Amino acid sequence: MNKSCRNLIFILILVLFAAPLARAEQETEVSLSETLQTFAPPPTFASLDDQTITDNGTDDPISEEVPLQGVEMATADGSVEIVVTAVGDLTIGGDVRKSGLSIFEKENEKQGGDPSFVMRNVKELFSEDHLTLANFEGTLTTAPIPGNKKGNSFLFSAPPEYVKILEAGSIESVSFENNHVMDHGEEGFRETTAKFDEAGIVWSSENHVGVFETSGVTIGMLSYQTFNGRYPDLFDKVPGQVQQAKAQYDIVIVSYHWGDELDYKPNTNQQKLGRLTIDAGADLVVGHHSHRINPIEKYKDRYIAYSLGNFSFAGNTKPDDMSTFFLQVKFNVKDDITSSTGFRIIPARISSKSDYNDFAPMPFTEQRLIDNVVNCLLSNGKSMEYAVQAYPLEWE
Repeated sequence: MNKSCRNLIFILILVLFAAPLARAEQETEVSLSETLQTFAPPPTFASLDDQTITDNGTDDPISEEVPLQGVEMATADGSVEIVVTAVGDLTIGGDVRKSGLSIFEKENEKQGGDPSFVMRNVKELFSEDHLTLANFEGTLTTAPIPGNKKGNSFLFSAPPEYVKILEAGSIESVSFENNHVMDHGEEGFRETTAKFDEAGIVWSSENHVGVFETSGVTIGMLSYQTFNGRYPDLFDKVPGQVQQAKAQYDIVIVSYHWGDELDYKPNTNQQKLGRLTIDAGADLVVGHHSHRINPIEKYKDRYIAYSLGNFSFAGNTKPDDMSTFFLQVKFNVKDDITSSTGFRIIPARISSKSDYNDFAPMPFTEQRLIDNVVNCLLSNGKSMEYAVQAYPLEWE
């Protein structure tokens, strides 16, 4: 055998031995995003209350286990890509009618007196999108309680300076149309919205379009509540307002405070109004009030998230269901045309503790808990005509 043949055989042997080693080395590098997309679903169920939601009370810092996603400003075809994050009810502070410190203030003292602790596990995540939207359910005011409110079961207010919680969490906008915005009357409403304006937090209501601009793209936001027999009026009113907004802004997002508390799926009025809103030109519909997560529909290539549940909820030290999710939607904007190009959810708990509510939301890292959220959404969407068939945990 000549020398060149021997060299060739030697090289082939090296290749044959090296290939398995290379494969073995690659297989050990499994990212969290890969594991999240390859889970085996547990049995289907209709309510998260049917499952044991616990992880032994441990704290799982998001910065160590959940890779943050970078945001690209422009795509290859010259369009602009926008990422919007939407979360559910944000209720801070307490009820001034009650003596002593509220449960929120007691936790704030435990955390060193800086209320920004609420955002410690999510601020990095929210800082990497273009816009984060929450439903602010309460007030930032020292105004007195009006006489017609004193008999209410729950009233919420927090010191005006607590607006820094929103700033600390990179929450740039809030819907401010719900059953607690008037807890301290007109004076409380005005003081709260003035505080939003002062802090640069964009807010929206039924009669106030919130406008946010990023990367040359304008986002218009409207908010409504459906209580006290409002559905017939809103069926007529909303389409015209949405059409007007769409004529002015690239992306239109409509928030609804609707449905019944503790419901895991929308009623027929919610579905009718949500779809009318998309028909009128809205690019995204998000809902809240039930304090429970509801399925997402894809209707005419737009998403309707019927309920995002709670985000941070200071009304209870241990809600029956502390699971939630954050919704992220990608939009593509080019030449005055906007399209939705995908979504993902980030399953989470409204507390970093499982044994009590510490008001600091945290994404789940335990696969069983992630599966619970996904399967609850899938199960409750089975009877809905346009329910999405999958809930991606990473961008597809």
